[in-house]
Amino acid sequence: MKYERLGKSGLKVSRIGVGCMSFGSSAWRPWVLEEDAARPLFVRAIEAGINFFDTADMYSNGASEVVTGRLLKELARREELVIATKVNFPMSADAEAPNMGSLSRKHILQACDASLKRLGVDTIDLYQIHRFDPDVPVDETLEALHDLVRAGKVRYLGGSSGSAWRMARALSISEQHGWARFISMQNHYNLLYREEEREMIPLCLDAGVGLVPWSPLGRGLLTRPRPADGHVKGPGTARSLSDTYSPTLYGAPSDWLVVDVVERVAAARGLPMAQVALAWLLSRPGVVAPIIGATRMAHLDDAIAGVAVTLTAAECASLEAPYVAHGVKGHEV
Repeated sequence: MKYERLGKSGLKVSRIGVGCMSFGSSAWRPWVLEEDAARPLFVRAIEAGINFFDTADMYSNGASEVVTGRLLKELARREELVIATKVNFPMSADAEAPNMGSLSRKHILQACDASLKRLGVDTIDLYQIHRFDPDVPVDETLEALHDLVRAGKVRYLGGSSGSAWRMARALSISEQHGWARFISMQNHYNLLYREEEREMIPLCLDAGVGLVPWSPLGRGLLTRPRPADGHVKGPGTARSLSDTYSPTLYGAPSDWLVVDVVERVAAARGLPMAQVALAWLLSRPGVVAPIIGATRMAHLDDAIAGVAVTLTAAECASLEAPYVAHGVKGHEV
């Protein structure tokens, strides 16, 4: 496995991270793997040298953090790991309750303590805001996050999808006050969605913020040929059949043209489509560690193999050629 510093920080992460939304409780989503089913995937990831595991408190209403923490404690050395989680959105049962969501000081502090307990760790390596919160003053959010770093409960801070101007403002305010600043941006970025190249990615490159994109394979669309009926849900996996979010992100006619090119490049190279799509993303400036969602061993194996794939300039150009501008997508959950 290859490793790279996350932005201009000293933190080193594997070139792919494991997205732990896939693990927790099947009562939350039918495709989520319970602990025993998840264990072989954690074993494979750790054996391959992956040290970066990303979850969020809202995934499986906290069960993802519990499963992630238990399996990592059982299978890996804590000192080598980078455990990331996120804060903002309330758990399902608390959706209407006051102070059980948002990026207020109160919620951030209480949510961090709860995440530490569920993960079974003393410190969270990378604590990320789960989108920006326009209803809370950003200086309140940033000072609370800084206080967690100073208290030793959090080591580094990160952001997640949002407007570049919000990210620029957050970085500026942190610098003005001498507060801990974001070292990473977990944004929506793949061959099907490249709007981040306009503003967010240039900002992050200039500010030394590392990219850890979510949905690197377009929620599976970049891993298989287009279905005969052109339907975004594809062949009917457990996740695709219950996924109401993917159709809001993908499925425009131009998206299928990109899928077709990935299929052709993959066939010419004798590689799975997933490896080609991931190799392209890993070649992009600023991209450190795409977050891979895996519910089958083949998903993880393809991602691990994709780290070693190098595309030619001509192949990259052909993969990029069919793309057309999109509306902004992925700033919400």
